[in-house]
Amino acid sequence: VQLQASGGGLVQAGGSLTLSCRASGSIVAIVARAWYRQAPGKQRELVASIRPGGNTLYADSVKGRFTISRDNTKRTMYLQMDSLKPEDTAVYYCNHRRNTGFDYWGQGTEVTVSS
Repeated sequence: VQLQASGGGLVQAGGSLTLSCRASGSIVAIVARAWYRQAPGKQRELVASIRPGGNTLYADSVKGRFTISRDNTKRTMYLQMDSLKPEDTAVYYCNHRRNTGFDYWGQGTEVTVSS
């Protein structure tokens, strides 16, 4: 499985962006999909995850502002980001976890929120 992330960019505080992560190859064995982010000088952190059944999990810092979703027919996962804050500035990575525990990572897409 290869993951291609897109949708990052520069946005003003309060604005919105939608990130996409398209998987090439079979996703039948994928048990969880997620978005992570890594800000300069900080560790990579989980932003949101979604299970095949649709259960979602969000970091406290993005609850109520970000929405994770997926379209299995397009093998694509999305992250709708609203009410963006400067502290959301980071490189965002998409992740797919296989049923064996192996993680696939996308190349990252940069999000910059200006104040």
